[in-house]
Amino acid sequence: MHERLEFVRNTWPSLGVEIELQLVDEGTFALRNAINDILPEIPAALSGRVKPEIMQSYLEINTEICQTAAEVGEDLAGKLRVVEEIVGRHGLRLFWAGTHPFSRWYEQRVTPDERYYGLVDLLQDTARRLVTFGLHVHVGVDSGDKAIMICDRMLRHLPTLLALSANSPFWSGRNTGLHSQRSKVMEDLPTAGMPPVMRNWSEYVWLLNHLVETNFIRSLREIWWDIRPHHNFGTVEVRVCDMPPDLPSVVAIAALVQCLVRDLSRQIDEGTYLPDGHPFMNRQNKWRACRYGMAAELVDPFTAEPRPARRVVRELVETLLRRGVPEELGCLREIETVLDLAEQPTGSERQVAIFEQTGDPVAVVRQLLERRPFEPASAS
Repeated sequence: MHERLEFVRNTWPSLGVEIELQLVDEGTFALRNAINDILPEIPAALSGRVKPEIMQSYLEINTEICQTAAEVGEDLAGKLRVVEEIVGRHGLRLFWAGTHPFSRWYEQRVTPDERYYGLVDLLQDTARRLVTFGLHVHVGVDSGDKAIMICDRMLRHLPTLLALSANSPFWSGRNTGLHSQRSKVMEDLPTAGMPPVMRNWSEYVWLLNHLVETNFIRSLREIWWDIRPHHNFGTVEVRVCDMPPDLPSVVAIAALVQCLVRDLSRQIDEGTYLPDGHPFMNRQNKWRACRYGMAAELVDPFTAEPRPARRVVRELVETLLRRGVPEELGCLREIETVLDLAEQPTGSERQVAIFEQTGDPVAVVRQLLERRPFEPASAS
C-alpha cells in the first residue's frame, strides 16, 4: 500500500533554518556528552526548537517560520542567548564548526532514543561516525512538482554553497587535508550525497515508497540528501553546508539560498529553459569544494570552464542583484555579507591557520571560542 504524500503549499519563499552546535568542555575544549544535562533546563517556550541529535555531544536549534533572513538572525540570536546561558552553567561552550578538531568520534555516546538506537543498529559505525555538524536551510515553494524541479536546478549551486561554508578540516585530531571532512562522512550514509535526478513529484513519491517497502529505509526521515523536498513543511531543504563559524555567516548563506530558490521558482513560472549539464559535473565540483573550499576551481556545468569559487560567488550575487531578487526578499544587506564571505578566509582556512601556527588542535578550539559567534569573523 503506497503512502500518499501531500505537499503543503507555500505562497511565499519563507525561511526555516536549523543549526547544529557542539557542546565542548570549557576547561578541556573537548566534546562532552552533556545534552541530557541541558535539555531539562530549556524553557518551555523553546520546546521543540532546541533539540537533541544522534550524539549526546551536540544540540540542534531551529527557527520559527521566518519571512526574511533578518528575521532568521533575530530568531537565532534570541535562542542562542538562552542556550548559551544554560550551557555555561554546566561548564560548557557552544562551538561552531562542521567537525571537532580533536575529539574522537568513537568516544561519543548515542542519545537515548528509540529512533537513534534503531539507526545505530541498522547502520553500525556509519551512524556512530556522525559526529558532524551542519546548517540546513528550508525555503517555501508552492508545489511538489516545483520542489522537485528546484532540487534538480539547485544541484549546480550546491558545491558553491559547500565551498562558502567549508568549516571541517579536522577529524579525530588530524588535519585531513580537506576543507569539508564533514561532507565525506555524510556521504557514507546509504541515502546521502547528491540526490538522483527526478522528473516530478510522482516519481519522488514512488521512490520513497519503494525504499520503505523494500526495507531500505524505515521512514522518510532517513533520506539525507544534500538537498531534498520536505512535504510537511512545503519546502526545499538545502543540507549540503558545513556549520559556519558565526551567526552572520549563517544568516548570509540562508539569504543566498532563499534568493536562489526564489529565482529558480520564478524562472520555472516563466517557462525558462535550462539546458542540462552532465550530472557528474556537479559531483566533480562538490569534490573540489570539499577538497579546496573557496580556493577551489569550480567547473561551469554548461561551458566546462574552470572558474575560481570566489569569482563564481561574485557572479552569482551580481546575477541575483540584476534580477532584483535580494531587493524583493529584503535581504540586500545579507547578500552584501555573502560578497564579504567570498573575499575572507573560510572557517576551515582559519582553523588550519591556527593549527599551523600552534601545532595544537586544542588551540584551534580555544582561540575560536575567544570571539563571540554573534560577530562576524575578522578578515585577518
